[in-house]
Amino acid sequence: MKNTSITGSGNLIANLQKAEALRVHSIETFGTHDGPGIRLVIFVQGCQFHCLYCANPDTISIDGGTLMSLDQIVAKAKKQKPFFGKNGGVTISGGEPLLQRAMLKELFNKLHKEGIHTTLDTNGKVIDKQTKDLLETTDLVMLDIKHINNDWHHKITRLSNVNTLKFAEYRESTGKPMWLRYVLVPGYSDQEEYLHQLGDHFKNYKSIEKIEILPYHKLGVHKWEALGWKYELEYVESPEITSLKKASDILQQYFRRVEVG
Repeated sequence: MKNTSITGSGNLIANLQKAEALRVHSIETFGTHDGPGIRLVIFVQGCQFHCLYCANPDTISIDGGTLMSLDQIVAKAKKQKPFFGKNGGVTISGGEPLLQRAMLKELFNKLHKEGIHTTLDTNGKVIDKQTKDLLETTDLVMLDIKHINNDWHHKITRLSNVNTLKFAEYRESTGKPMWLRYVLVPGYSDQEEYLHQLGDHFKNYKSIEKIEILPYHKLGVHKWEALGWKYELEYVESPEITSLKKASDILQQYFRRVEVG
């Protein structure tokens, strides 16, 4: 698979800053699975990870998507605001939003002026000053933990989990809310010893409101085929109910709230 997600990302960010725009893959209105309440979900283009089970591999390349101005996004959010209620708002997902972190800060500032809640769904790979500036304007972080063990994390994503854990540590230091998300993949991320290790790593975090266990699925396989990419988990099936319950039982020993998606 050609890595087009990182190459040229600096130029991408610079160009988007000039245009005050985001490179958007797709938009979901009235979303209920990406943050609290009813949400406008913006899926941005580009990602550094190449997760073996990625359901949207067409979001990986930074060359895809459509440019959308920040004002266009705010206008969409304002139209949907009456449906947000107390808990809803706008979620930026991906792809990986942190590749466009400078523009997201501007977007979140604009949304806050309209009284709209902001959520960032991220893999936490980038932790720098621009990321920290963005986190100041982020009401909720949903952090995707692919694996607590670095070797397994590399097998799943091709990259290290070091920055992701640093990202979590920084978010914890701010005292602002965070959810964890964990995809349970049979044979890859369901090992009991590492589920305990995951729980032990985060057991003292005060900012984590809950952890969501997301069952692995193969709904995106046809996208891999369309891209001409080999799907390496072809013979891996979704976890059984007993496996999900076992994972939930383990993580309940460490987290206040565990949900199975």
